[in-house]
Formats: sequence, structure tokens, C-alpha cells
Amino acid sequence: MAKPRDLRRRIKSVQSTRKITKTMELVATSKLKRAQDRVIAARPYAAALAEVIADLYAPELAERFPLLRQPGVTDPGRKPGGRTALILITANRGLCGAFNANLIREARRRIEQHEAEGTTVDLHLIGKKGITYFKFAKRPVASQRIDVGDKPTAAQAADVVTPLMAQFESGAVDAVEIVFSQFKSAVSTPPTTLRILPIAPPRAREGAGRRGRAGNYILKPSAEAILEQLLPLYVRNQVYRALVETAAAFLGAQRTAMKNATDNAGEMLDLLQRTYNRARQAQITQELAEIVGGAEALKG
Repeated sequence: MAKPRDLRRRIKSVQSTRKITKTMELVATSKLKRAQDRVIAARPYAAALAEVIADLYAPELAERFPLLRQPGVTDPGRKPGGRTALILITANRGLCGAFNANLIREARRRIEQHEAEGTTVDLHLIGKKGITYFKFAKRPVASQRIDVGDKPTAAQAADVVTPLMAQFESGAVDAVEIVFSQFKSAVSTPPTTLRILPIAPPRAREGAGRRGRAGNYILKPSAEAILEQLLPLYVRNQVYRALVETAAAFLGAQRTAMKNATDNAGEMLDLLQRTYNRARQAQITQELAEIVGGAEALKG
């Protein structure tokens, strides 16, 4: 059995650790509320964009707008395989359970799937954890950045995807996908792959039952001129949503991980305290036995 002095030292160490994990849990909880608000605020805007594009979309427009051209369908010269740009979003920090590992696993799955189909993959990384992993794996990386934190902005999303839109329009890449963590709730954040280019025909994506092409809108100057502005905005918004949802998902994962660590520290403290009490009782019993033995020796 460990000595009481060693147990006291261990108890103090676990108590200090529990204070740290509890503080990190509270900080993550505070940040999570604001991150959830950003996710909720971004969704209606994205839905409205998709609805307007669906109302304005017509198959013949795909020939005029490169962002709508489907490989082998509306653009016969562009092969369905070719080259795909894959954006992976991870966190800059850890202490969040398997959050980053799950995102990296999803990215690896997509890379292996593309390469099995003969497609070349250009990897674009956001976040230190993904960068560190693929650097260790010696995987070539097309671009990387670590400046996107817990509060992503629309400007950062534009910086990420604008060069890729230019590459797609020029034919340098045939598709752009993004791997991120979809925020369903604080405890449900599955890793997800979303193809953002080419833009899928909104009518096919949303299903039937839409209004006519013009809908209830008075179009000025024209549907084509409006789409020219909305399509890049729609792609940038898809990336922005992925950034804010991943940021919220990270905070939810970190809060859960720190809560589990705090609970485990509490259980360990209970065990250590019971062990300390037994060790201390055994020490007292031994000291009393020594005292009684010494007294009897003096009497004799």
C-alpha cells in the first residue's frame, strides 16, 4: 500500500488537474453558445441563396456559367475524373477527444476513393492538426493556413475558395470538395464531405415543387446578370458555413472531453481519498501497537 504522504501528493495533483479541466469546460461552454448563434445565423442566408438560384436556374445557363458545368454532361471536354481539390478543416488545438482524428480519417477515405478511381487530389489544409498529420505522413499539400480560429469570417472563406473557383473555371481542377464537421448538436458532429464545385443544379438538389424560373421576382437587369453575382457568393457561403460549423463542433467536442476529464478526476479523487483513509488508519493502528508494545516492555 502506498504511503499516506505519497497519496496526499497524488490527491493534490489530481485536484489541480480537475480545476484546469473544469475551467476549460466552462470556457468551451461559453464560447459554444456564440458559435451556435453563428451557425444558426448562417443557415437561413444559405437557404435563401439556394432558393433564389433554384428559381433562376435553367439548364441552358450551365453553358454560360463555368461554375455550373458538370463534367461530361454540360461540359463534354471536362472529364469526370481528372483532378479534385480537397479542402480539409481541422482545429488548431487538441483536447477535444477524437474530433480531429475523425476529420482526418474522413479526408483519408475520400483521398483513397478518388485515387482508386484514377483522380489526382490536391490537398488544401486549414488547421494545425491536419497540417501536422499530413506533414508526418509526407503527403504533398497544395496550400495550408492556420489563421482561421474559433470565429471564422466571410472574408476568410473567400480567401480559401476564390483561387479554387478560378482554377475550376480555367479547367485546372475538375471538382472541389470540402471535409468538415457538420454541427447537428453539441454532441452530434459527424465528419462530412460536401462537393461545392461544380454547383449541383439546385432544382435537382432541392427536389420538385419549385416555382417557375422567374418565380415571384421582378428581375433587373436579367436572370443571367443576377446569377453571375450569386453563384460565386453561393460557393463562398458554402465554405463559410463549413468553417463556422466546424468551429462550433470543435467547441462542443472540447466541452464534452473536458467534462469527461473532470468527471474522471472526481472519481479518481474519491478512490484516492478512500485509499488514503485506509493507509492512514493502518498507520495509526501500527503506531498504537508500537506504543502499547513499548509500554508493556517498560512494565516488564
